[in-house]
Amino acid sequence: MKLDILAFGAHPDDVEISASGTIAKEISLGKKVGIIDLTRGELGSRGSAEIRDAEAQKAAAILGLSVRKNLEFRDGFFVNDEAHQLEIIKMIRKYKPEIVLCNAIDDRHIDHGKGSKLVSDACFLSGLLKIETHLEGQKQEHWRPKQVYHYIQWNTIEPDFVVDITGFIDVKVASILAYTTQFYDPNSKEPATPITSKAFLDSFSFRSQDLGRLVGVDYAEGFTVERYVAVNSLSDLK
Repeated sequence: MKLDILAFGAHPDDVEISASGTIAKEISLGKKVGIIDLTRGELGSRGSAEIRDAEAQKAAAILGLSVRKNLEFRDGFFVNDEAHQLEIIKMIRKYKPEIVLCNAIDDRHIDHGKGSKLVSDACFLSGLLKIETHLEGQKQEHWRPKQVYHYIQWNTIEPDFVVDITGFIDVKVASILAYTTQFYDPNSKEPATPITSKAFLDSFSFRSQDLGRLVGVDYAEGFTVERYVAVNSLSDLK
C-alpha cells in the first residue's frame, strides 16, 4: 500500500499530541496516512506496553489511519545507528510516502530529538540505490520522500509553517484521549508526571488556538522544515 503521508513517533501518542489535527484533515481530503511508532512506550510511568498498544489502535481508528505499526525499538535506549536506520528504511520503501512527519528536532524527552534525527537520516539513506533492503523475502526499491517535516511537542519551537486545523480540533483531542492511562485523570492512583497534569491536557487546545490566532484561523498546528517550502505563486499563501 502506497501512503501519501507517513508519520513517525518515538512513542505511541507523540503524533497524536502534535500532528493529529493535520492528519485528520488530510485524511478527510482523501489522503492515505499511516503512523509508525518506534517504541511501545514501555518506560512510561503509567500503564503498560500492552495497554499502550491497545490505546494506539483506538487512536488509529479515531483518525482513520490506513496503517499503524510499531517497530518495538527500546524505549529510552534506541540509537541512531545502521541497524535502526535500516528498519525505518524498510518502512519508507514499503509505503513510499511523499511526505514524512517526525518528532520535534529538540525536546524535553531525549527520545524525541533522537527519533527526529534517526528518521530524517533514514529518509535520506532510503533514496540511495546501493543500500539494499529486503522485506518479506522481496528486494525493495529505493525511495526518498519529497519532504520531511518536524512537528512541535513539549518545547515551544517557532514553526516554519502552520496548518489550519479548524474543524478538526475535536478529532485531535479525541485521538489524544484514547490514551486514557497517559493523561489527566483526577481519579487515577498512578504516579503523577509532567504530562498527566490538567494544564498539559489543556495545552493541546491552547497551543492550537494560539497558532491559529497568529494566522487568523481558529486552530492550527506548527511544523519545522529541513529545506525551504516552495509555492507556485503568492496567491497560494494564506
